[in-house]
Order: sequence, then C-alpha cells, then structure tokens
Amino acid sequence: MLGMLGKMSAKDNTLKNMHIVPIQIRFNDVDQMGHINNAVIMEYFDLGKSLYFAEAGVPVRTEEGDFAVMIVHYEVDFLKQLHYTDDLFVTTRVERFGYKSLTLEQCVMCSNEPCVRCRTVMSGYQRSLSSAVPIPEELKEQLRQFDASR
Repeated sequence: MLGMLGKMSAKDNTLKNMHIVPIQIRFNDVDQMGHINNAVIMEYFDLGKSLYFAEAGVPVRTEEGDFAVMIVHYEVDFLKQLHYTDDLFVTTRVERFGYKSLTLEQCVMCSNEPCVRCRTVMSGYQRSLSSAVPIPEELKEQLRQFDASR
C-alpha cells in the first residue's frame, strides 16, 4: 500500500487534497469468486467518512451538542470489479458546500485507478428541532483548511 502511494507524484490530481485510508479486505467481504460485494464497498466509504471527519476534528458520532450531519443522498458508480487480492484505499474530500448541506467526493482506488466513485450529500441537522439547518461557517472553514492541508 505505502509503496503504491509513494509512486504517485504531486502532479497526480487523483489524490490532490484527498484524505487517504488504506482498506484491509476481510474474508467475509468477498464471494466464492473472490469479488468484493457491492454492499461491502459502501462500508469502505463509511470508514473513509468516519476517519475523514475524525482527523479533521469534527465529531459526527456524539450525543453531545445539538448539531450533527446526516446522510441524505448517495450516488455510486461501480467502474471496475474489486477482488480479494486487490490493494485498496479510499479517498475522501469535500466536493462542495451548500447552505444546509455538504457533498463528499470519495473513491475506492486500486492500482492507482478509480474503481468505485461515490458522492454523498450530508445535511446539517439540529437535534432539538428535528430539522435540517445551515452548515455552520466555522465547520465549512475547518473542512476547507483540512482538505487544503492534504
């Protein structure tokens, strides 16, 4: 995994401003033909999101506070089959901010090629109101700075 990342240059736009998480493929992720199940790939994206927010210092799984972000839409393109022997990693970054939402761009990469792409729209949510609310400007800036540091 690290060897493959080491071969990528700073000019490689595939990884520009991307948070990178290596994936350890588990035995139960694959079928008898050695293909990774599409539902499992969504778990890889969830792992990428969780670690992205954690490393950016954004608590998303907490009972504290009134604000949260929640997934309201997924869009996934399966470009290539993934196999048990593949060396995989997930990339994550904010693609855009809306008023009450943000869109994450993610990709499962194999051999430095995109194999599965995902766009996830997440809405700001206020628990006490049980309603969508604007994404705070401080959070937007925190994530912009985190992406820029990559």
